[in-house]
Amino acid sequence: MRILLAEDEKALARAIVKIFEKNNYSIDAVYDGEDALAYLEAGNYDAAVLDVMMPKMDGITVLRKLRAAGSTLPVLILTARSEIDDKVLGLDSGANYYLTKPFDSKELLAAVRAITRSNTEVDTKLTVGNITLDRSSFELSSPGGSVRLANKEFQMMEMMMSNPKNIISVETFMDRIWGYDTDTESNVVWVYISYLRKKLAALGANVRIKASRNAGYSLEVEE
Repeated sequence: MRILLAEDEKALARAIVKIFEKNNYSIDAVYDGEDALAYLEAGNYDAAVLDVMMPKMDGITVLRKLRAAGSTLPVLILTARSEIDDKVLGLDSGANYYLTKPFDSKELLAAVRAITRSNTEVDTKLTVGNITLDRSSFELSSPGGSVRLANKEFQMMEMMMSNPKNIISVETFMDRIWGYDTDTESNVVWVYISYLRKKLAALGANVRIKASRNAGYSLEVEE
């Protein structure tokens, strides 16, 4: 899951980024409202966390512009303002949740889970072939055992297991997991695919990661 954070207090932004990364989210951080709107208009995010008081454009204005453009992206408003009128303004402007600073990391994570939870989601597990990915524990398991995946391993496997047989391009992996502004070379995708293949083999999985030349990778159940 990919999140955009817009928070002008850079020390707080760094702390929030660490919280999300530790819990296997991909996150981009920007520090003013104009950048936040530009990133969000480019799409490719599952949720946004917007501070209210930011340079160039405040979070409420960013939110209103998003909603005026027809975006239904889940948005959490993060602010030091705790007055009821401010909360009402944020919610009336289209926010899905309103969190007041200071906050506990558990509350932040729970709020993001709440606003991104699908109405049709019945559990936290994905299953393809004889392997199961537990989104809550980040464990990949089979009848032969289980292993806890690292952050980017988990995100790549979640993308492939959510779209079995569908080819996912290297560019899509890079955008969704490493972000638009990353300096990381695209061959890092192959490195992580190699890690995942080794773990699937160790688990005795009956699925494999298939490479399609000049197209990308897909998860296939072996006959």
